Amino acid sequence: MLRSLFFIIFLYPTLSSANNNIYNVANYGAKPDGKTDSSRAFSSAWAAACASATSTIIYVPSGSFLISSALVFSGRTCKSSSITFRIDGVLVAPSDYHILGNSGTWLSFESVNGVSISGGIVNGQGAELWACKASGKSCPFGVTTLGFTNSNNITISGLTSKNSQLYHIVINGCNNVKIQSVKVIASGTSPNTDGIHVQLSSFVSILNTQISTGDDCISVGTGTSSLWIENVACGPGHGISIGSLGKDQNEQGVQNVTVKTVTFTNSQNGVRIKSWARPSTAFVKDVLFQHITMVNVYNPIIIDQNYCPNNKDCPNKVSGVRISDITYQDIHGSSAIEVAVNFDCSSKYPCNNIKLEDVKLSYKNSPPRSSCANADGSTSGVVEPSSCFN
Repeated sequence: MLRSLFFIIFLYPTLSSANNNIYNVANYGAKPDGKTDSSRAFSSAWAAACASATSTIIYVPSGSFLISSALVFSGRTCKSSSITFRIDGVLVAPSDYHILGNSGTWLSFESVNGVSISGGIVNGQGAELWACKASGKSCPFGVTTLGFTNSNNITISGLTSKNSQLYHIVINGCNNVKIQSVKVIASGTSPNTDGIHVQLSSFVSILNTQISTGDDCISVGTGTSSLWIENVACGPGHGISIGSLGKDQNEQGVQNVTVKTVTFTNSQNGVRIKSWARPSTAFVKDVLFQHITMVNVYNPIIIDQNYCPNNKDCPNKVSGVRISDITYQDIHGSSAIEVAVNFDCSSKYPCNNIKLEDVKLSYKNSPPRSSCANADGSTSGVVEPSSCFN
């Protein structure tokens, strides 16, 4: 009742033409019929909000709005330091995946500061493209649904992303980002549909989020620091992955990452660190995986430093990525395979200071196993399967 009262008192007056800080996309020609292209209306609303010297709201009312163009919301000339997209409706990509094709990102925010996205649904309509790729035909690469690049002080709250052609949300080169109460929904067989990807960014938090997709629920790329992930449900999907790192020789590392209170259900991996078997300057250090529940998870705990798809482009088959100071604390549940803990580390730079604390994993009616190669660490508390450290 209180929420409804707030909505009546606050929202409706602000949508009136008398309030110059509200930019309703409908007033710029957007049609909520799911058929009329509203791309220009969204761009016009952004331009008007951007030109304001005060805090502004871009309002998307209920209904379905077709966005047939890849849009770039640039903040380079913005006067407003606070723009909120308040979405009550659905933004829909064209059903014909050739229209967006290889545009990169469908909804792209570049060099913005103080932008918030609140509520709503974005539907990438990726199923037909996934089917094309599965058939082996020649298909466009597809587009990421939502991306923020070189931006600061970003909030994404209450948004649902459905059926992205590629990645759902990408945070690239950003600082101070909060993602909370987000839902990501895609088929467990959808290719390259990572839920949230973070790279070259610092002070990012991902909270109270549910992700079901065909690739990593959350993927952490090069140059990420001070990342906090908490209260996340993952599955289906490929787990929470740091990497893959080391594809290029000169890469930044990943450090100061916390992943806590996460439940993985029927996912291909749980908590994973992955690097190419190639020379690299990258590293992973100071990572905490804490209070994790596994439900029938393949590879609940895994470090894989021998990643080399199709055995191509890995001349020495040895990873140069240095992995150290990784803690697994209070991790319990069930593994779908016998090897529940697998540390397959670099022979040139062995994993160092890996800690297992109160880890208890089961495998059907048999004891699970652990497997180690070039891994050095310690255990405390109850640890099952038993440690295989050097």
